[in-house]
Amino acid sequence: MKSFHKSWALAAILMAALASVLAPRAAAQAGSISGTILDVTGKPWAEVGIRSVSDQGAKQETKTDSGGKFSLPNLRTGIYTVYIVFPPPNDKQAPYEVKCRVQSGEDEKVDVNFKDVVAKQGSEAQEQVKKAEEAKGKMEGLKAHYTAGNALIEQEKQAKADLQKAPADQRDRAKQKLNELADQAVKEFQEASKSLVEKDPNAHLVWFKLGEAYDTGGRNEDAAQAYQQAIAAKGDVPGYYNNFGNVLARAGKIDEAKAAYTKSAELDPPNAATAWRNFGISLYNANRLGDAVEPLQKSADLDPKNPQTWYLLGASLVYKMTTKRVGDKEVVQFAPGTIEAYQKAVELDPNGTWGQQAKQGLEQLQLMAPGIDMKVNVKKKKS
Repeated sequence: MKSFHKSWALAAILMAALASVLAPRAAAQAGSISGTILDVTGKPWAEVGIRSVSDQGAKQETKTDSGGKFSLPNLRTGIYTVYIVFPPPNDKQAPYEVKCRVQSGEDEKVDVNFKDVVAKQGSEAQEQVKKAEEAKGKMEGLKAHYTAGNALIEQEKQAKADLQKAPADQRDRAKQKLNELADQAVKEFQEASKSLVEKDPNAHLVWFKLGEAYDTGGRNEDAAQAYQQAIAAKGDVPGYYNNFGNVLARAGKIDEAKAAYTKSAELDPPNAATAWRNFGISLYNANRLGDAVEPLQKSADLDPKNPQTWYLLGASLVYKMTTKRVGDKEVVQFAPGTIEAYQKAVELDPNGTWGQQAKQGLEQLQLMAPGIDMKVNVKKKKS
């Protein structure tokens, strides 16, 4: 009987062991790392890069919020190195490191007060954190001046539009307002430029906006210099060359303007027609109608459905008309394509601004040369 009981006991033990093997284990809960980063003055440090790397090589990144807090969730159990990455331009310096252990289902706290770090680690650490703090202050100052300058440029543009519509007796006051806003906008971007560091990735934006502030205020030479600086900082933005071309054309530097517009068209082929049209408009507005013909013709060839281009091309070609003496009379001879350009504008925009101006242009041509066929070839709709 004893052997019988022993066999049952052995069976029970084996069954229990088997059950423990076969029974599903509870899934391990993920851990996390969180904390607060304070700057050298003991205040919350926002937008600081935080990177964790596990002993298995797994990486996760985040940034601190406005309160200096961060969180790295869903981490597996293990040893982690937490890197606190200093902001530009000190991001190439070695990050500050903290080692910690993440346990299943637990949140590991990593709080760093750089005020205390500086006090403990001596002059080298003090210098590193000081530079990071200076960079932080410069970035905040740059953002503030950049934002203020942008707002002023919008006001400047509105003032320029108001000046163009102002009655004669109000133009001086409107012009003064434009100049004042331009000066304020320029000052903001000049202050922003003082916060730039060597090879600053934001430099091109600041110089471009400074150019725009000068440009809107009609200061072509200053605008050209600022646009050149933007191009030097980042030479692959078509809009920078376009605006540079605008001010060069208004200043009468036709060859240089053409080179700028050509570069804009090369960098952005889908919008090349716009670049050439802008060149033509700049020349047209500068009363250089003869020079405007070539870029407007290029624009029309690339985008034949733009009525503004055709109207301006027609108006510019009028400048190239000649006269021929026939008997005792002077007979007007229009440049090839003049009438056709006006007709195309009317065809594309019969009831719009450009179509109406083109009709007036055709009527004037008719007065200059009675008998010339001015009919517009309007395509008939298919029935």
